[in-house]
Amino acid sequence: MTATIEPPKPEAPKSWLREYSELGVSVLLLALGVLVLTDALTMEVDIEQRGPIGPKTVPIVVGIGLLVIAVLLAIDVLRGGRGEAEGGEDIDLSEPADMRTVLLLSGVFLGFAVLIGPLGFPIAGALLFWGAAFALGSRRLDRDPLIAAVLSVVTYAVFNNLLGVPLPGGPLIGAL
Repeated sequence: MTATIEPPKPEAPKSWLREYSELGVSVLLLALGVLVLTDALTMEVDIEQRGPIGPKTVPIVVGIGLLVIAVLLAIDVLRGGRGEAEGGEDIDLSEPADMRTVLLLSGVFLGFAVLIGPLGFPIAGALLFWGAAFALGSRRLDRDPLIAAVLSVVTYAVFNNLLGVPLPGGPLIGAL
């Protein structure tokens, strides 16, 4: 009996797109940075009324940060850097996505977008936070609505009163 030795099979050549797929993230960050900066720089704000640090400051800083990160990521990928898989991830990529959770979260966000106008941010935000907690698995009906309401009112107060970014108050506008 003669053993035949087969030569090793050559690996399929990796396409350029697969090899540098992380450049897609860099392009996305670059586009997002340009969008944020464009919106921030074209925002109409009365500087005399807001002071030197107003609603434009944070979007400009975030936009510049996104552009810097996009460029640094592109340089790293082109030099051969690769993102490593998380060692602590317990996600089985062969399993399908939990579509129930995805659809519940999508519904909660859509509901928030519809309700923020008539109900205002404090009420719509509380429903958003509570709905997101429910969609992600929390079933503490004694605690979740209270945490959602406090988080929503604090967020509203910080943006509206401290940062000078007006959010719709809805029926609670006089109370807050």
